[in-house]
Parts: sequence; C-alpha cells; structure tokens
Amino acid sequence: MTVTRPLPIPDDHSAGYWAAARRHTLALPRCARCHSFALPPSETCRHCGTFEPEFRFEAVSGTGRVRSWTMVRKASLLGFADQVPYLLVDVELSAQPGLRMIGRLLGEPADPHLDDPVQVVFEDVDDDISIPAFTLVRETPGRGDTPTGDEAGR
Repeated sequence: MTVTRPLPIPDDHSAGYWAAARRHTLALPRCARCHSFALPPSETCRHCGTFEPEFRFEAVSGTGRVRSWTMVRKASLLGFADQVPYLLVDVELSAQPGLRMIGRLLGEPADPHLDDPVQVVFEDVDDDISIPAFTLVRETPGRGDTPTGDEAGR
C-alpha cells in the first residue's frame, strides 16, 4: 500500500496564498487597516486588533534569514516516510520584522547557520499545489539582504 503525501486544502482564508504559490509567488495576507502582514491570517489582526482586517494577499520577495532549524529523521505522517531525513527552517522574512514562516530547506548540502540568508522556492507536488520551501543564498561580498520596494521601511 502506497501512502501519499498529505496536501493542503485551500479554504476561504488561504485560497489567495495557495493560488499565488501555484504561480511560484509568495503572497502573504496583509491587513487593510494597519498594512501589517499576518501569517497565518486570523479573524482579527494581531497587530492592530481590528475585527475586520479584510486581509488581501500581496506578493513579497521571499527573502529572509534562518532563525532556527531542525532535522526531521522520523516522519510523523506516513506520507513523508520516504522523504526523511529533511530539514525544516524557521525563517524571518524580510517583508516585515518578526514575520516568520516555516518551510523545508532544499538543496545539497543543506547545512544552515543562524542568520543565513534564504530565498523562497516552490515544490510542485501535483498539478494544482505548489508548496513554498527555501534554499540557502550565497551572499555576494558587499551586498546585504536589503528589502526592496514595498518591503523597505516596514
């Protein structure tokens, strides 16, 4: 018996996220009132407290820094048994201070260190679902991971 990897099921709160991911774009929910990103979105904005955040999904660069990581050596779900070991990283995204996201770290060799720069990439797991993951970025000397455009100054 083959057990397949469980796939996300988009709902009213996450459909925009998954639609963008399918296009290989990281789009995060942003509160219409205070303009803060919230991941995951909830019924209220955790930044300004409004009960009507009217979240809209906006594309971000997908750059960030490794805050923590763990090596998964034993699958807690049968659908991942053939994929162990794999690394999960906790990333602070450059789109907003304190905005964090967890994803797989792809690439060989995957040996993360605290504050390593990463970039979002996407795993196409079937025809309709692409899952955000991360790869390590080798910085060019003299260049930092500076947010650009709408991400600067937030």
